Amino acid sequence: MTDTRRIAVVSAGLSTPSSTRMLADRLAAAAVAQLDARGIDATVEAFELRDYAHDITNNLLAGFAPPALEKMLTQVTTADALIVVTPIFSTSYSGLFKSFIDILDRESLTGTPVLIGANAGTARHSLAIDYAIRPLFAYLHAEPVSTGVFAASSDWGGKEDGVAPLSARIERGARELAEAIAAKPHVEDADPFDPDTYLGAGRGFGHLLGGLAGE
Repeated sequence: MTDTRRIAVVSAGLSTPSSTRMLADRLAAAAVAQLDARGIDATVEAFELRDYAHDITNNLLAGFAPPALEKMLTQVTTADALIVVTPIFSTSYSGLFKSFIDILDRESLTGTPVLIGANAGTARHSLAIDYAIRPLFAYLHAEPVSTGVFAASSDWGGKEDGVAPLSARIERGARELAEAIAAKPHVEDADPFDPDTYLGAGRGFGHLLGGLAGE
C-alpha cells in the first residue's frame, strides 16, 4: 500500500497573479520534494481564500458553512499537514485570513503540522509570523514548524537577501514540515459509508441488531 500524505495549502492572497500564491506554491513544491526524498508520496490540494470570501462571511453571519466551503474545510482539517500563507496588512495577517481562522473549530487542527508563510512589501514586517500568526495556530492546538517563511518584494527580484535567500528559507521550512509529517503515523481516511467505520472492524449489522436486542 502506498504511503501517500495529503498537504492542504491555504493562500489568502487577493490579487491575480498573487505573490502570496506564488510563495505558497513554492513551499508546497519544496515540501513534496523533501517527502519524496524520504520515500513518502504526497499530494497537494491548494485553496485560494478569495474564492470562498462570500461563503466565509456568510458562515460568520449565519453560523454554518455553505456546501462548497464545508467541503474545503473538511479537506483542510483532515489533511496530514497544512501550509498557510497570508499577505501582511497593517503589520498583521489579512482580515480574510483571520476570518478563515475564526470559522475553524478549535479542535479541528489538533496535532497538525503547519508551515507558515507570509509576504509584504518590506522585510520590516517579517516578525509578524511570530507575534501575530503563530499564536493563532497555538490556539488551534496545531503544531507549527520552527521556521516561518517570509518573502518581501525584494525577494522576488534580483536583490534578495544574500545571507539567507528566499530559496534557502523555503528549503529549511519545507524540510522541517517533511520531518514533522514523517514523524507522525499515517492514518488512512475513514470511509463514512464503510460499516467498519461505525460498527467496528470485523463487525456487521448482525452485531448491531444483536446488541439492540440485548444479546
